[in-house]
Amino acid sequence: GTPRRRGRSRPSFCLFAPESSTSCRLYAAARRPHDARMTLLIVKTGSTMPHLAAERGDYEDWIEAGLGLPDVETVAVEAGEPLPDPSSLRGVVVTGSSALVTDRLDWSERTGEWLVKALEADVPMLCICYGHQLLADALGGEVGPNRRGREIGAIDVALTDVGRADPLFEGLPETLRVSSSHRQQVLGLPDGAVALGQNDMDPHQAYRIGDRVWGVQFHPEWDHEVIRAYLEARREILREEGLDPEALLARVAPSPHGVRILQNFAHLTHPA
Repeated sequence: GTPRRRGRSRPSFCLFAPESSTSCRLYAAARRPHDARMTLLIVKTGSTMPHLAAERGDYEDWIEAGLGLPDVETVAVEAGEPLPDPSSLRGVVVTGSSALVTDRLDWSERTGEWLVKALEADVPMLCICYGHQLLADALGGEVGPNRRGREIGAIDVALTDVGRADPLFEGLPETLRVSSSHRQQVLGLPDGAVALGQNDMDPHQAYRIGDRVWGVQFHPEWDHEVIRAYLEARREILREEGLDPEALLARVAPSPHGVRILQNFAHLTHPA
């Protein structure tokens, strides 16, 4: 039942100080120290495509590389691995998954309950894609099929006024260029959630609960090569759904915005 420690060393990333325009209260709250909490846990809810995992690694590898932290462990909840006491953790990142929150799989429901406990324990969390939906669902929000169909590719996300002052998006422009692939979305935010980002496909691309817990529908850990691989693998499905895979591929280009989000979250959980 012990989480797996990722033993590889990672390069140090720059630490970013808040700008004067940032909400000082939020920044200070998010950086609140956690004395004995040393480990950041990646909650693995799924895997990438097998051929891509063989070539590039899996979700947890990309997240860990972006965070650049020394003490990172992974628990594969979709494989039945048990989660630790959340109060022992310095932070949590929840991965994406090809599963559907609305299928209410046993491991998913247990993980949703654990996320509520982690929230109550004041653990900083970044919940990505499936994790974003699972947290919203566990807190009483609404999750269901995308109202405008599949969203996939390199997408633009416009930060709200609150989002532009949020420490997770420190140092980023008002419009993010990030990678995304999802068939379900958060249709209704849970009580108390604050919307941070949106686009025409999804009004809830990012939200915050309290001062230290975030959900993002997109994948900050995916670089342009990853989203290109997804688009190429799903060309025929996309055509059948009325999408233009060639036009989607033409939009793909490197962007530093996703990794900056991961770096910001790392800095918020491990301040200098």
